[in-house]
Amino acid sequence: MHTADPFLFQLFFIFVWAKLFGEAFERMRLPAVLGEILAGVLLGPYGARLVVPTDAIYAIAGIGAIFLLFTVGLETQPKDLISVGRTSLYVALAGIAAPFLFGVTYMLLRHHPTHEAVFVAAAMVATSVGITARVLGDMNLLQTVSARIILGAAVFDDVLGMIVLAVVVGLVSSTGLEWAQLLITAIEAIGFALIMMFYAPRVVKRMEPGMERMSTQDAPLIIAMAICLGLSYAAVKIGMAAIIGAFFAGLAFAEYSPRWNLRSRVFSINEFLAPFFFFSMGARMNMGVFDSKLLVSAIVISLLAIVSKLVGCGLPVLHSGWRTALKVGIGMVPRGEVGLIVALVGLQMNIVSESAYALVIFMTGITTLVAPPIMKLAFRDEAVNEPALTERRSTAM
Repeated sequence: MHTADPFLFQLFFIFVWAKLFGEAFERMRLPAVLGEILAGVLLGPYGARLVVPTDAIYAIAGIGAIFLLFTVGLETQPKDLISVGRTSLYVALAGIAAPFLFGVTYMLLRHHPTHEAVFVAAAMVATSVGITARVLGDMNLLQTVSARIILGAAVFDDVLGMIVLAVVVGLVSSTGLEWAQLLITAIEAIGFALIMMFYAPRVVKRMEPGMERMSTQDAPLIIAMAICLGLSYAAVKIGMAAIIGAFFAGLAFAEYSPRWNLRSRVFSINEFLAPFFFFSMGARMNMGVFDSKLLVSAIVISLLAIVSKLVGCGLPVLHSGWRTALKVGIGMVPRGEVGLIVALVGLQMNIVSESAYALVIFMTGITTLVAPPIMKLAFRDEAVNEPALTERRSTAM
């Protein structure tokens, strides 16, 4: 009993303080995720040292990351990849290539090791479209052309981001960055993605009658969680990160998620596990590494993260006008949980240094804070015109 006491106290302490910081950020109309990370930074081992997470806490945080990506997968239906159109695909491809190229180039110019430069660049690729969707939803602009392009590109962005991470982990885990190994790893990652996107949903459909006959309560949820954990383990065994398996497990069940009410149930699990993950992200960040040189690098990386999305995601829609290109680019700027997890994977593999890890956390925070106000400014003309448009439509009727 006594050995369990410190563990139970850490569970209580981390959960409560992470939620309190998250609530404070929500009241300021900022993402709760940033508050939970800040709680780890301020209260963790490199801050006030009020709590020093144990290996057991970090293990729970790892499970939290798995279910977090499982939830992201549940929100990405494979059929959406076909329906969003080529424009969104081009936006996603350019929005991944530009940040990766900018990140690798800058990190190499700063004489960082190649594997570390690749991991930081991979973290710059991800987009947190949830923040964008929330801002556009508040402004009643989700049905505009720019919004549909952004949300469509985000579908591809999630899938392509997972493939990039799989390739990066596979390459760094090998003996060297050779072209043959690059090709093999890329084929493995793309093959895994295609199987999970197009074949796995068919398997789930065949399983449906059997699940309906099961006596176990919430059988679809139990089966989905089992497959999530199984694919996470399989991903690790073939040289990829566990979260990749979790993401594609969610993708396999995405089409059936509304029918079985999976998303809300898994989200409830996330409400408990995610705070441990984000708190541990902050707790691993050593603020002592921020000297003037690193601070400059962090600012430059953040600016490159913003500019690369503006340029990469804006160019494919430039034919629609520079205003549309600007809106799409800004909408894809916020970095999210995937980028944080990429950095954490690198840190756990002892490939990313504490300073590089701090760069990614700083970049994620800056892009997440900067994007919403700029987005509101960029979309203000459509927000102003929306009531007038509605009035004209009702008059015409």
